[in-house]
Amino acid sequence: MIRTIRRSAAFAVAGTLALAAAGCSAPADDAATAADEGSWPRTIEHELGETTIEAQPENIVSTSITLTGTLLAIDAPLTASAATTPDGELTDDQGFFAQWADVADERGVGVLYPGLELDLEAVIAAAPDLIVISTTGADATAEAYDQLSEIAPVVAVNYGDKSWQDVADILGEATGLEDEADAAVASYDAEVAEVADTIEVPEGEANAIVYYGTENDVAFAKLGGPHADLLEALGFTIADAPDELDTAPTERQDFAFVSIENAVATLTGETVFLVNGDDDTKADLLDEALFANAPAVESGAVHPLGATSFRIDYYSALDVVHTIAADFGA
Repeated sequence: MIRTIRRSAAFAVAGTLALAAAGCSAPADDAATAADEGSWPRTIEHELGETTIEAQPENIVSTSITLTGTLLAIDAPLTASAATTPDGELTDDQGFFAQWADVADERGVGVLYPGLELDLEAVIAAAPDLIVISTTGADATAEAYDQLSEIAPVVAVNYGDKSWQDVADILGEATGLEDEADAAVASYDAEVAEVADTIEVPEGEANAIVYYGTENDVAFAKLGGPHADLLEALGFTIADAPDELDTAPTERQDFAFVSIENAVATLTGETVFLVNGDDDTKADLLDEALFANAPAVESGAVHPLGATSFRIDYYSALDVVHTIAADFGA
């Protein structure tokens, strides 16, 4: 749900906030130094068009909780983020994802609005100089792009068809933090390479799935999606998801949703990774008679990747890498 406001009111409030912000801004010399960093203004091409950003952003808000993790990883000046409904395992008590909630707290990032229900008035009150949004997932706000663009420059990202590293490149350019983005990717890649050299990868293919019991479709990670990319970087061979069996109303680049009847014949990997899964999820799959003949179920080669593994960002990706290092370490 989107709380709408009149355009004239939006400009009036935004103008008032901008004047207030100007009254308490940093000294002119500091502002000039910041403006000199990189080349500004710059025009960013993104999922919904082109956006010109006049100066390096200093007050960024994110309407996408999924993209917030990457903004934190590149040390962007993020002041507020949308939050989801608090869940004791997946989030902190504010609704921020558990894998980076401590980092957000240390940096003073506030809740832009709760429950992933876009609140334009809250965005205006934050007085951002850049708004980062998603075009996919439950945190997508693409339908409000024009309204948000009246408040501040907007950069839209589809994280469903990109690795977090690709997202970091995009956001690094938009924020003038290319070096920080490169450093985050390099640090992560070095850790992946180190783990890949120390684990024993089983023979055969692997499936990476989201399994919530037989009353739900099973989501299979697609080749080229962030989960498959992560696992393949560690040396696993991921079986591709069957597009022709995908029940999702719109095609996604990260997962194919397969009915439970078809999932029985599709779970062919000698190894199965449970995205967003824990030991209870593993026990449920191993105990389900429908999957008794699946190779990984027969052998018990089922590996939970943890509750935070569904939304892949720098922090959750490292959590997955560490989980796999513990499971497959030589």
